[in-house]
Amino acid sequence: MKLNSRHVSQRWVMAVMGMMGVTMAYVMRACLGITLTQMVRPVVVVEEATRTVHHDYCPMPKSSSHGQLKSNRTGIVEDAFKNRFDWDEKTQGEILSSFYYGYILTHLPGGVLSQRFGGKHTMGFGILSTAVFTLMTPYVAYMGSRPLTILRFVEGLGEGTTFPALCTLLAQWAPPEEKGKLSTLVFAGVQIGNIFSNFLSGFIIQYIPGGWPNVFYFFGITSLVWFVFWCMFVYNDPNSHPFISDMERDYLKQSIGSLERKKDLAPTPWKSILTSWPVWALIIVEAGHDWGGFTIISDLPKYMSDVLHFSITENGLLSSFPYIAQWVTSILASILADRLISKRIMSVTAVRKSYAIIGTVGPGLGVMCASFVGCDKMIATLCFTLGMALMGFCYPSIRINSLDLSPNYAPTIMALVNGIGCLSGMATPYVAGILTPNRTVLEWRLVFWIMMIVMTASSVVYGLFGSGDLQPWDDLEQHYLKEKEKAKRGLPMDERLSIIHSKSIEDGKSIHI
Repeated sequence: MKLNSRHVSQRWVMAVMGMMGVTMAYVMRACLGITLTQMVRPVVVVEEATRTVHHDYCPMPKSSSHGQLKSNRTGIVEDAFKNRFDWDEKTQGEILSSFYYGYILTHLPGGVLSQRFGGKHTMGFGILSTAVFTLMTPYVAYMGSRPLTILRFVEGLGEGTTFPALCTLLAQWAPPEEKGKLSTLVFAGVQIGNIFSNFLSGFIIQYIPGGWPNVFYFFGITSLVWFVFWCMFVYNDPNSHPFISDMERDYLKQSIGSLERKKDLAPTPWKSILTSWPVWALIIVEAGHDWGGFTIISDLPKYMSDVLHFSITENGLLSSFPYIAQWVTSILASILADRLISKRIMSVTAVRKSYAIIGTVGPGLGVMCASFVGCDKMIATLCFTLGMALMGFCYPSIRINSLDLSPNYAPTIMALVNGIGCLSGMATPYVAGILTPNRTVLEWRLVFWIMMIVMTASSVVYGLFGSGDLQPWDDLEQHYLKEKEKAKRGLPMDERLSIIHSKSIEDGKSIHI
């Protein structure tokens, strides 16, 4: 095994296993969105009501199971779904959003732990805990909505370490010229996870005896299997890897150089990070991106079920189409981004900004088009798919921008960016639940208007203040050496030295000049 493994690129092994880990994280996060449509008693609008608001509602297909149900004047199905939970839209929104309350709390601790001890176990044990709680979900759901809300909160605590840990691993394994491809491969797990959570959930519910509980059992057990392989094949850095070839280790050492994790790294320069305009621009655009992403993850299956009246199998299949398109786009966009940067056609900053604008404005326009085509199922699905395909441009952009700004402190920045961005995940399901009590097209259109405005505004901020340049406070010693080299080419040095010296005093670092 040792000899054969030396012929395998271990940085790509890390990337593939990381991608599968993100996939596991997202299937366990997102599967509740579509499963909830089968856990909760459906609402059927009575025929008398539809006569007055027929322009708000899509007609119920005759072949739909809903069409065979008897309903009273409140619209609540009586007998056919008596074993389902009687949770209203607000309660469902609280359950879906509770995950993100826990998720946001462990980002900074996850960044500190991975920065100190490496990303392997920080991520691995986080996914392991989420898998255990996912297996418990059916039992807890029958205890009531409040226990399920608490369980989802605890699941979020486990997953909060995922992205900070991955940033640590990428900073140590991804050479600059491969950063876009490796990072996009890892983060492609987001789309793959959403594809599997929708498609496989619908298939399992429809065809596997036992119904919706099997969804949580299947994904929980699969994640446990992934954890075993993660512990076997992934290591914190090239130096600690027992099977890596000498050629690959030397290549990574030469190409990454000072970006390698340092055990004597100076204390985190919190003041510089928290007063950095590029960092805050990244936080804001990530929050806008997450508002759209979490709206789609949590609420697209509900929209397709409640408004467009897709069956569970149709819902599972068609809800996965936007993520398939997003996955393909992210891979193609990353290849193009690396080529534009390596051939010096565009600067890193220009690529990151232009991609971010496409990846945030495009999805907002897509969902708005879907809401205006009303009840045309195929065109609505096409609009969702095209819009989400453009979101793929965010992965070789804002998803890896923390590595551009500060490879040494990327886990901490990622923790801030992803953690604050998760405020959107806390808000969007709850907002959608409040704004869509009757589940009409017009109510959902307001949800999508808010999504478009938030995403567009955040992209404007990033376009003005974002950056793809390495920040001086990442490593002041290395920054000084680079400035010294520039000085040899005739550039003024005195002012630059004074800035570096004052910055070092501000951050508590000592630079010997």
